Amino acid sequence: MRKKSKLFLINGSILTITALIMRFATLVFNVYISNQIGSEAVGIFSLVMSVYLFFVTVATSGLNIAVTVIVSEKFALSKEKIAIKAIRTCIFFSLLLGLTSSILIIIFSNFIANNFLHNMVSNKPLFYIAIGLPFIAMSSCISSYFSTTRKAYKNAIVQVFEFLIKIFATIILLKLNISKGVEYICISLILADVISEICSFSLIFILYVIDIKLKKLDNVRSFGQRINILKIAFPVALTSYIRSGLSTLKQLIIPSQLEKSGLSCSNSLSKYGIINGMVLPIIFFPTVLINSYSSLLIPEFSTYLAQKNYKAINYISDKIFTLTCSFSICICSIFIFFSNDLGLAIYNNLETGYYFKILAPLIFFMYVDNVIDCILKGLNKQVGVMLCNILDLSVTTCFIYFLLPIYGINGYIASIFISELLNFSVSLFQMFKYSKIRINFVNWILVPLVCSFMSFFIINIYHFSFVDLTLNLIFNIGLFVIVYISVFVILNVKKKEKWK
Repeated sequence: MRKKSKLFLINGSILTITALIMRFATLVFNVYISNQIGSEAVGIFSLVMSVYLFFVTVATSGLNIAVTVIVSEKFALSKEKIAIKAIRTCIFFSLLLGLTSSILIIIFSNFIANNFLHNMVSNKPLFYIAIGLPFIAMSSCISSYFSTTRKAYKNAIVQVFEFLIKIFATIILLKLNISKGVEYICISLILADVISEICSFSLIFILYVIDIKLKKLDNVRSFGQRINILKIAFPVALTSYIRSGLSTLKQLIIPSQLEKSGLSCSNSLSKYGIINGMVLPIIFFPTVLINSYSSLLIPEFSTYLAQKNYKAINYISDKIFTLTCSFSICICSIFIFFSNDLGLAIYNNLETGYYFKILAPLIFFMYVDNVIDCILKGLNKQVGVMLCNILDLSVTTCFIYFLLPIYGINGYIASIFISELLNFSVSLFQMFKYSKIRINFVNWILVPLVCSFMSFFIINIYHFSFVDLTLNLIFNIGLFVIVYISVFVILNVKKKEKWK
C-alpha cells in the first residue's frame, strides 16, 4: 500500500506542477486580455464558452469515465487485453459522438446566436467550435487511460505541448484581430483553442500507440466491452447532458434576468463578465494544486473497490481531506483578508475586490466538494454525482429566474451560495452513505482554522508596507502562507508527540 501511495503522490505531483505552471501563465494572460477588452466583452465570451462546454459534454458523453473504471478494474485483475479492447471501443465511440456534436452545434448556431448571445456576435465562433469537438472527445479517452495506468507524466507532456501551441496561436490571432471587435476576439480565442486541441490529440495518440506497443498489446485489434461501456457511459452521458444543459441554460439566462431588474444590456453583461469571467476564475485558480490529486483518486479508489480494500480507502481519504481542508481554508482566508488589494493589483478595480470578499467563504465548500465528487466516481457512484449536480442546477436555475429580476446582482450572489452549499451537502451525504470514511473534525477543520487566525494575528503585527501595491501584496500573502504552514506543521508535530 505504501508503494502505491508513493506512486499516487508522484503522479499527483507531476500533474500538479505541470498544471500549476500552465494555469498560472494562462491566468496571467487572461487577466491581461480582460483588462484590454473590458468586462462587457468578457461577459460575451463567457456566454460563448458556456455553449462550447455543453457541446464538449455531448462529445465526451461519459466515455472517459468508462475508460477509467474498466481499465482500472481489468488491469487490477491482470486482464490487459480486455482493457485495450475497451479503450479502442471508447475511442471509436468518442469519434462518432464528436462528429455528432459538431453537426448539432452547426444546425443550432443561428438559434443560439440570435437568442442567447444578445446579437453581439454572429454564429461564426460556433462554427470554429465544431471543428475541435471530435479531437477533444478522443483525447479525453486516451488521457483517462494514461491517468488510470499511473502514467501521469505523459498527460503532462501533452498538456505542456497543447499549452504552448495555444498561447502561440492566441498571441498571433489576437494581434491580428483584437482591434476588430468582440466577435473577432471570440473567433481568435476559439480558433487558437481548436488548433491546440488538434495538435495535442496528434501527440497523445502517438504516445498511446507507443505505450501499447511497449506493453506488447498492439496485436489487439478487435473491439470489446461494448455492454460494459454502455452500462457505465450511458447513465453518465444522460445525466451529463441534463447537467451540462442546465448549467449552460443557467449561464445564458443570467444577463437577460439581470436586465429585468433594471440594468441595461451593457451593464448586465458587464456585471456577468466581472463575476464569471474575472472573479470566479481567480477564486478557482488555486484548485489546480488539488485537482490533479483529485482526478487520480478515481482510478485509485476504483482499484481499491475492486480489491475490496476499504482500509486503503480510509487511509488515503484521511490524508487527502486533511490537505484539502487545510489548503482551502488558507486560500479562503487570503481572499477575505486581502480582497481589496487583490482587486486593485489584478484588475485595478475595487469592485472585483468586493466580490472576492463576498464569495471567499464558498472556497472551502467548492474545493472540498471537488474531492468528494472524485471519491464518489472512484466508488462507481458517478450517477449519484450527476444527479446531485442536476438537483443543484435545477434549484439554482429557478432561483436565478425568479430572484434576479427582483434583487438584481444580489440575487445572483445568493444563487451562487445556494448552489455551492446544496451541492456540497448532498455530495457529503452520499460519501458517508457509500463509503466507510470517517470525518476527522480536528485535522480537517479545527487545526486549519487555528492556523488561519494565528497567521492573521501575526501579519497584523509584522507586515510589509512597500510603496508598490503589488509588491506589498505579494510579500504580505507570502508571510501569511509561511506562518500558516509553520503553525500547521507545529500543531501536527505536537499532536503526534501527544499520542506517542
